[in-house]
Amino acid sequence: QVQLVESGGGLVQAGGSLRLSCAASISTFSIYSMDWYRQTPGKQRELVAGIGLSSSGSTTYADSVKGRFTISRDNAKKMVYLQMNNLKPEDTAVYYCNRRLPLLPWGQGTQVLVSS
Repeated sequence: QVQLVESGGGLVQAGGSLRLSCAASISTFSIYSMDWYRQTPGKQRELVAGIGLSSSGSTTYADSVKGRFTISRDNAKKMVYLQMNNLKPEDTAVYYCNRRLPLLPWGQGTQVLVSS
């Protein structure tokens, strides 16, 4: 069964750091680019970061997180990570991972709460 499981969220003060993890039970994990999204209540899910096929693959970031967040992946472990530094209150959201199109069923996400 295809499954995405996000973890690593929590409560952190502004300026702090968190590292999110995504475990993907996908047999074809290494042939898809992977993305991190976030969503706040009442808003659409926002694409935050993406990474190409390999651990050294090309990366893209939303302007709002550029220079603060780093996406990475480990194909052997079928894991995707999001290192978030210098967190701001506006980063508060539920964070999700997914593969590049076609999307998989969404996981439960992991809550990030940044206090000012």
